[in-house]
Amino acid sequence: MPDILALLSDPFVLRAIIAIFLASMISATAGNLTIFRGLSFLIATVAHAAMAGAAFAIFLQEYSLIPITPILGAALFGISISLFLGVIGNRMSGERLEAITGIAFALSMSLAILFISLIKEYAVQAWGLIMGDLLLLTLSDVLLMIITTMIIVFISILLMREFLFISFDPEGAEALGLKTFAYHILMLLLISLSVVVLIKAVGAILVYVIMIIPAATANRLANKPSSTMYIAFIISLFSGLFGLFLALYVDVAPSALIGIIATLIYLGITLKRS
Repeated sequence: MPDILALLSDPFVLRAIIAIFLASMISATAGNLTIFRGLSFLIATVAHAAMAGAAFAIFLQEYSLIPITPILGAALFGISISLFLGVIGNRMSGERLEAITGIAFALSMSLAILFISLIKEYAVQAWGLIMGDLLLLTLSDVLLMIITTMIIVFISILLMREFLFISFDPEGAEALGLKTFAYHILMLLLISLSVVVLIKAVGAILVYVIMIIPAATANRLANKPSSTMYIAFIISLFSGLFGLFLALYVDVAPSALIGIIATLIYLGITLKRS
């Protein structure tokens, strides 16, 4: 059985703990904005677009075409699909919006598979982004997470009142002269950036869990936005730390355990309150 003090002195474990703390901050802010705005399906779409962008960047790198890092490729693709849906979604509603989002999701997934198949022997890098691994984060990965998380959290808190206004009463916000479309686009940018940041740590598959489930659970426990942010942070942090240390004992991927724990918390709360 691993020694706790020895584990805490391990730089890989320390970086994983920092990443979990940062991911919890993102879940509490951008994750809650996603729930408030009703954009949960956007997370999966952006995640697959980011995965396609990362695979495309690897393809360009390995064949000496254009020097672009996988994380930059992920950001460009993820943000582009998010902005596309934001502009289109501003003109559509109901079934048409749901359909175009589903088409964007299918296209993103198809492109991801296409680019991964093109890079062949280099596909392990892309699969690393799909699966994610908290225990393989480098110092530069953590520093990038710190910078982007601070930007996301700062803007989210600074403009939280405006974001809530356009989420719950867009007509009223527009009647009062608020630039609802501009705030909507900014919110989409924050959500997309959050997805890209989290992909490196937890992978494209489980980023949905981190962004949505703690916030969704918090919204079942509290009726004030400020309270949901605190609760989502606690749930995400607990799921992350418990999943990480459990993974060190049973030798499995921590991201998978984090997802299972967060889901079990949500199901427990839901069943208790139903």
